[in-house]
Amino acid sequence: MEPFYQANSGRYDQDIYQYCGKSGLKLPKISLGLWHNFGDVDAMDTARQMLRTAFDMGITHFDLANNYGPPYGSAEENFGKIFKKDFQPYRDELILSTKAGWDMWPGPYGDLGSRKYLIASLDQSLKRMGVPYVDIFYHHRPDPQTPLEESMGALDSIVRSGKALYVGISSYNAEETRKAAEILRTLGTPCLIHQPSYNMFDRWVEDGLLDVLKEQGMGAIVFSPLAQGILTDKYLSGVPADSRVKRSGIYLKDQDLTEEKLKKVRALNELARKRGQSMAQFAISWILRQPVITSVLIGASKPGQIVDAMGSLKASTLDEHEMEQIEGILNS
Repeated sequence: MEPFYQANSGRYDQDIYQYCGKSGLKLPKISLGLWHNFGDVDAMDTARQMLRTAFDMGITHFDLANNYGPPYGSAEENFGKIFKKDFQPYRDELILSTKAGWDMWPGPYGDLGSRKYLIASLDQSLKRMGVPYVDIFYHHRPDPQTPLEESMGALDSIVRSGKALYVGISSYNAEETRKAAEILRTLGTPCLIHQPSYNMFDRWVEDGLLDVLKEQGMGAIVFSPLAQGILTDKYLSGVPADSRVKRSGIYLKDQDLTEEKLKKVRALNELARKRGQSMAQFAISWILRQPVITSVLIGASKPGQIVDAMGSLKASTLDEHEMEQIEGILNS
């Protein structure tokens, strides 16, 4: 009989938590995303080891979405199986999040931001994960065809129904974020958090969004902090056969790995080495310098990558000289 999982008793020895905006909820500075490597095409044993490794190191936040896989829904289903085996006794120590907003099922009610879609999708997600509620439910992307009042009204109803404790939005621009936050505040359900993409090569959030988040008292958790693996040491000497580019090429393509970009990564890697950090740790430290950013959402294909990412929290804050060097490389 398989031994029951017992979490590391020292998982909270390192204080890695900070408040999410102007709320009472703390999130770990690094959270684990299940966007890749938790679907039916992936190894369940590896997925389970990654979740255990994360929680043993104090990562209390696992982030999903309805269509993570592949196939759609399989990441939530597989998480639900692992949750039932390993994490049910620790449910009150965990922050579970999921989302809806991208295509999920056929027909006019399985995409975007209608009240019909958002509420039905969360009901499906809860069944797949085998939990009565999630801690955070997001509208995954703005829907220009649906009135914002309808989408935000659905989020408010979801909180009042007890199916989510908090709500957030993802990939909304600065003005959309301000309007969404104001609508939710009027309804009496604050918008807790925004989930945008952000990394050294993708800096759109600096053009107004971070200011709006601060103004609205919202936290931020960023995805793609390593630019789909470009901001690691993986591609410094070429493209390995087991990389995401070779395996699928959906989110990271050969043309993304230009010599100009890799030259910058090599220079950044030298700065990282001087700080005693890996390239991935350096990229995470760069993001966490922003006070409004509560957490960095990492993906992983093996437990060691989670361990490496957590090492970023042991480094000193980037100083002014280091920031100048980084800007010089990125602007070269």
